Amino acid sequence: MTSASSAKAGRSSHQTDLGLFRILVPYAKKNWQLLLTALTLLIPLALANSAQPIVVGQAVSLARGEPVMWFLEGQSLVEGIRILILLLVLTLVIQLSLSGVQGYLIQKVGQRITASIRKDLFVHVTSLATRFFDRTPVGRLITRLTSDVDALGDVFSTGAIGVVSDLLTMVVLLVVMFTLQWQLALMLLMLLLPITALIVYFQQQYRQSNYRAREELSSLNSALQENIVGINVVQLFRREQFNSELFRRINQGYVAEVDRTIFYDSAVSATLEWVALAAIGGVLWLGSLLVMGQTLDFGILTSFILFAQRLFDPLRQFAERFTAIQAGLTALERVSDILNEPIEIRDPEQGEVQTVGNLVVQGERDLDGRSPLPSEIRFEHVWFGYKPDEYVLRDLDFTIRPGEKVALVGPTGAGKSSIIRLLCRLYDVTQGRILLDGQDIRDLPQAELRRRMAVILQDGFLFAGDVKSNIALGESYSLAQIQRAAQQTNVDQFITRLPQGYDTELRQRGTNLSGGEKQLLAFARAAIRNPGILVLDEATANLDVRTEALIQEALETLLEERTAIIIAHRLSTIRSVDRILVLKQGRLIESGSHDELLALNGLYAGLYRLQMLEE
Repeated sequence: MTSASSAKAGRSSHQTDLGLFRILVPYAKKNWQLLLTALTLLIPLALANSAQPIVVGQAVSLARGEPVMWFLEGQSLVEGIRILILLLVLTLVIQLSLSGVQGYLIQKVGQRITASIRKDLFVHVTSLATRFFDRTPVGRLITRLTSDVDALGDVFSTGAIGVVSDLLTMVVLLVVMFTLQWQLALMLLMLLLPITALIVYFQQQYRQSNYRAREELSSLNSALQENIVGINVVQLFRREQFNSELFRRINQGYVAEVDRTIFYDSAVSATLEWVALAAIGGVLWLGSLLVMGQTLDFGILTSFILFAQRLFDPLRQFAERFTAIQAGLTALERVSDILNEPIEIRDPEQGEVQTVGNLVVQGERDLDGRSPLPSEIRFEHVWFGYKPDEYVLRDLDFTIRPGEKVALVGPTGAGKSSIIRLLCRLYDVTQGRILLDGQDIRDLPQAELRRRMAVILQDGFLFAGDVKSNIALGESYSLAQIQRAAQQTNVDQFITRLPQGYDTELRQRGTNLSGGEKQLLAFARAAIRNPGILVLDEATANLDVRTEALIQEALETLLEERTAIIIAHRLSTIRSVDRILVLKQGRLIESGSHDELLALNGLYAGLYRLQMLEE
């Protein structure tokens, strides 16, 4: 799907603005005291703003000897001007002081709301199933977690509350104007209505363009992230120029959409400037006729000239803030798409029975928080596909007994890694069920399920931080426990050779370590958790012969009294396991020990002899 078509699809299914605002209501309620204070300050600000033209008009009336308001009656010109100057200074002080306080409060609320939404969005994204990340580019997610969320702050800080302020100012001005002179006030109101409709039209066009621009920005970030992560492949295969051209095209698409948003935003500003000038001209024309007809004082006309200017100032600000709101609503619409993404894999409802066999009751844990008892794993007629009706596992039915060491072998694409993903519940089965000690894993809390097993993948992922934090991974293990786990897996020798030992800082993704060294830390991670189930997915593939010998020695200790599932392409490394399950196209076609399968002279025997010939 192209970015344009995806934007169109996104716009066609977008929520109403009211529905989007409802998403923000719970966040606003958390800051209701600050919001209420900011809204209360709008009243004196609007009154001060509407009082200033009256003060100036009264000064003109006093100087010309025209009728003045009650507080100026009987005052001399000097005394009257002194009173008016004091009133003008008072309104300016109110405006300057309260607008600063109100602006600070609104910005504070906006930042709090932005931070809360970003936190909730991150929690929600990290709770989504792996299937979601299979279809969603990382750059698109980063855009929604950063720039889209930042735009939400403007909905409150310079948007919604600002619009309320502008509307209140306009209402107060109109009420005061109608009180002073209804003909001029009605003329200005008649000019106000069509221009408001025109602004709404331009803002709708801006909203659509802004949505498409953000979709293009997501594509831009996705391309950028993909090229940075794959920079080695880009350079090794001389794709710099080709990828630069692709990036240039995406960048041009983004610029074109941004240009459209600028056009509609500028159209609003230009229209308002012309209408504001027309309003002042209209006031001068109608006002001069009324003055000549002696039905209007010159001082009131002066006030209305200022009113005409001030009436369109909040409308101008309203348009600018409405633009911020539209951009924020576009961002909120995209963020809500993620927040509305269903969490496919959920924990069972609280209070359900969570104990069968060796399983720990919900909320109850061993003294050290670990459960090292080996478990029975049973696949009951399991079917699974990453896409509907495209199965990668077909009617798998087998049992791994407690403490048994089982290897999964088969050609590429046979479904070995899919079995591991289902067991860890990164995906849910399409049909059938997986039982752990007799209980469906879907009836277990995910944290409890994954606490009972440790998975060592072929490519160990490391976070930025020191060595010990990459072994503990947020758990409260002591340094002595971390060192003991490293010694148990023969990893301690490698760690002590690092510049600062266990305190050595690792760069993002552990780029200052070799692939084999990163893999060694994965073994220490598994050992410290003392799991009942150990899963090895080509875990020794990145190790040299000497290091692999050390790890194999450590594995003999690590695998004792544990249920183990081992995926290995080198069949010579799994000859000593209790049982080998042979897969082909998602089906279990052979099962037995190494010698039994060789005697069977089936797929396993063929694969084994082929590897022996290659070696």
